[in-house]
Amino acid sequence: MSEPVRPPVPTERRLRREAWGFAVGSVCFFLGALPWYANWLGVVGANLTFFIGSIFFTTAGFIQLSLSGRKAPHARMNRADRADWWAAAIQFLGTLLFNISTGAALAAAIARPDAVGIGWRPDAWGSLAFLVSSSLAVIATRDREQLWDADARTWHGTWLNLAGSVAFGASAVGAYVVPVTGDLVSEFWANLGTALGAVCFFTAAILSRRPITRKARRDLTDAPAAG
Repeated sequence: MSEPVRPPVPTERRLRREAWGFAVGSVCFFLGALPWYANWLGVVGANLTFFIGSIFFTTAGFIQLSLSGRKAPHARMNRADRADWWAAAIQFLGTLLFNISTGAALAAAIARPDAVGIGWRPDAWGSLAFLVSSSLAVIATRDREQLWDADARTWHGTWLNLAGSVAFGASAVGAYVVPVTGDLVSEFWANLGTALGAVCFFTAAILSRRPITRKARRDLTDAPAAG
C-alpha cells in the first residue's frame, strides 16, 4: 500500500516558524546578558543559554535563506530579491559565527568554570555580519512590492533589526579586550548592547509573525494519496 503524499509546508507556516525561531533566540541572548541571571544560573548555565539562543537563530536564519528569492541571485533577478537573498545569506553566516563563539565559550566554561574572564562576549565578526545583513534588508524593503513575498520584509521589521544589529555592534566594541590591561573596553556596554539588540530582534520577530489561514491548515491535513 502506497504512503500518502504530504504537500509542502505552506510558506506562511514556514515564515511563522522563522519568526518564532528569532524570537526564542532573542530571549536567550537577552537573559544571558543580564548579570543577575548569570549570577543565579552560574557561568555554565549562562553560556548554555547563549548557545541555545544561537541555535534558534541559525534555524530561523536557514528558514529565511531557504525562502528568500527561492534561488541564488542571477542576472534576471530584480534588485529587491537580490538584496533580500544576500541579506538572508549573510545573516545565516552571522548566526553560524555565533554558534562557534558561543560553543567555544560554553566549552571553556565547562572546562574551567572558575577561571577569570570566562564567559561569552559578543562576537565581532558575527555582529558585523548582522549589521551588513540588516542594511541589505533595508535596501530590499525599498522595493518590497517586487519581492517574492511583499510581506517578507516590512519597514518596522527591517529598521528594528538594523537597530538591533547596531546595538550588537556596540556590544562587540565594548567586549574588546585591551591587550595592555586585559580588561574589556566596557563591560557595561558589552552587556547592555547585547540586551538592547535582543529586544529589537524579539520585537521585530513578534511583529512579523504570519497568521496561519484556514487553507494552510487544510493543506497540511488533507494530503492526497499516491497511486
